[in-house]
This record gives sequence, C-alpha cells and structure tokens, in this order.
Amino acid sequence: MTVYVIDDHPLMRDALTMLVHRVKPGLKIIPIHKLNVVESTVEKNGVPELFCLDLQLPDTLGMSGVQVLKAKFPNVPLAVVTSASASEFEARCLEAGANAFIEKSNSPTQIIAALRSLLITEEEEVSEDAAPAGPTKLSKRQKQLILMLDQGLSNREIAEKLDISEHTVKVHFWRLFRRLGVNSRTQALHFARTNGWLGI
Repeated sequence: MTVYVIDDHPLMRDALTMLVHRVKPGLKIIPIHKLNVVESTVEKNGVPELFCLDLQLPDTLGMSGVQVLKAKFPNVPLAVVTSASASEFEARCLEAGANAFIEKSNSPTQIIAALRSLLITEEEEVSEDAAPAGPTKLSKRQKQLILMLDQGLSNREIAEKLDISEHTVKVHFWRLFRRLGVNSRTQALHFARTNGWLGI
C-alpha cells in the first residue's frame, strides 16, 4: 500500500514523508507536485492507502483538489495538509469528503497523531469487521474517548487533555463511530452504557 503526498513545495513534501515514515516505517511514499498527474502516478505505483493533499497547487483552485480526488478515489482516506486557515476551509473540506484537516502550522506531534489515525492497516480492518465490538477490541485512545464522552468534555477539552489537535479528535471519533456502528456522540455513549463499558 502506498501514501501519496501531493504538494508543490519540495521541502514540505520531504517533511511530510518523514512524518508518515514515523507513523509507519517502511511505508511506500510517493511525492507528487500537481494534481493532474495523480491518476497516472497511481497506475504506476499502486493502490493508495492515503492521500495527503495541499489545497494550494499550481493546477487547483480552492476546494477543487479535494473534489477531484474524492470523485476519482472515493474510498481512499484523504488528509488535507495546508497552510490555509481552518476557520475558512476545514468545514468545507470535511463536507467535500476529506477525512482530516491538518494545518501546516501544527506541531509535528499533532500532525503525526492525525496521520496515525488515518493509516489503518488491512489487518486492523479485517479484525474490526470480523469481531463484535467489545472493550478489549478498542484501542487505548478509543477507550479514553468513551470515558471523556461520559465526562461531557467538548472536542476542544479532549484535544487539550490528550495534547492533540481538534482535527485529530474528530478523526478519532469518526473511527470510533465506525467501529461501534453509530453516528453520533450520544449514540456512542448510549452504546457504552448499554454494554457496561464505562468501567474500562
């Protein structure tokens, strides 16, 4: 499986490549400098596990990169990694199908945490699909999220407690909801209470 880092700035491509390698050493990472070569590059280098996309490329305008990638590769996780303002673009990117919005101004630790939350191995997927949800099948971070939900903490408060960005908190919730087969914080908390998980 391959991660494609799409950014027209060579230094940023190198930095992201190093951060992805810290998440998953040995992972194949292909740098791309513009959007219109993505399809041909994927054909040569293999199935994407993750796209890291800068919004500001020579051949994109605003949200167009997100829209093009999600139209061509709807099932591949997409992390927008950009210097663009979260207040202006985050909600629009997520609505367009991005799985995470990562500001380049974030610390390396925060960027790594966001990328780690998206890089799920095939083995983890099979394990999650094959086994019923249970406390022993949840990651340490997912157990923390359930306990923090029970405490009524906001995404911002959770981010501060865990020393990660709010964007990463949202991605963790996305994975937890998918894991439990629910669609909201309320449903996740109800599931946990019904199954007696709040002592985990």
